[in-house]
Amino acid sequence: MEFTAKQIAGYVDGTLVGNADAHVSTFAKIEEAGKGALTFMANPAYEHYLYQTEASVVLVNKDFEPAQPVSATLIKVTDAREALGLLLQLYEKSQPRHEGQSSLAYVAPTAKIGKNVFLAPFSAVGDGAEIGDGAQLHPHATVGAHAKVGKDTIMYPNSVVYHDCVVGSGCILHAGCVIGADGFGFAPTAEGYEKIPQIGNVVIEDNVEIGANTCIDRATMGSTVVKKGVKLDNLVQIAHNCVVGENTVMSAQVGVAGSTKIGQWCIMAGQVGVAGHATIADRTIGGAKAGIAGSIVKEGNTVLGIPAIDARRFARSQAVFRNLPQMSQDVEALKRELAQLKEQLNKKQ
Repeated sequence: MEFTAKQIAGYVDGTLVGNADAHVSTFAKIEEAGKGALTFMANPAYEHYLYQTEASVVLVNKDFEPAQPVSATLIKVTDAREALGLLLQLYEKSQPRHEGQSSLAYVAPTAKIGKNVFLAPFSAVGDGAEIGDGAQLHPHATVGAHAKVGKDTIMYPNSVVYHDCVVGSGCILHAGCVIGADGFGFAPTAEGYEKIPQIGNVVIEDNVEIGANTCIDRATMGSTVVKKGVKLDNLVQIAHNCVVGENTVMSAQVGVAGSTKIGQWCIMAGQVGVAGHATIADRTIGGAKAGIAGSIVKEGNTVLGIPAIDARRFARSQAVFRNLPQMSQDVEALKRELAQLKEQLNKKQ
């Protein structure tokens, strides 16, 4: 599909500078964009690309003033990144929908399938399961017995929703993610480890996105809950009986141990680990690789390090850590001087 600069400016409530009839049919990074592409420039570090780009239209922040002539049409907006996001959503919605139910899909006789559901070849829906209107199951996506998948939810290839689990509306489950595998529950015995049955489920609320190969374990009893608006990256692990609060985001390789409650609007950067049975306050930020060993009660706190501490304390500690080699040499020198002084005092006595 093609759009003119004028149409785009109207959609994002922007101000045109240049050719209003410039046409775009694709998106590209500013350093790679060619004719017919739309791109954006929000970071001043990329400004030099603006004077070289062959893009037809560039989104910029409204307070930006070019230092050199620009061949592309500019659209000035309040926030160039946000405007680009709106346009990408528009582009996504304009793409053809997957439709129809393949004869190679398996649907149990007792399953309930809503209207306009897409079932790709080799997708599977178990006994008593319910699939909401407009949902999409791509090849090898599997919904277990008595599980529920809400309307307009997309399950990409090899994603799995185990038996009795619930996924809300407008969710995206990327390839290979697993919802409702058994929690890691074992009791030590003299002969080894005895499995503790995991008889609960997982409840995923609306508008949650779950990355590729991410796993959310079913509860031992009750539910593991991921609340609405949560966004999980690839390779995230949420253990049994956890609760993840609304609009919390987690980057790749975050691991949350069992029975932990994470508040709303939290941010967990890559490889953060959270110990079990902890309670994490709303709007907590865990910096990359932070090891959160217990509860955090203060809202809006940023933590770093292993074990995780307040980010400002961590920064001061790191400054000391960098100086440890010199400090060690200084201490050894002081010890030698002290020994010499003691020796001299003993001689005088």
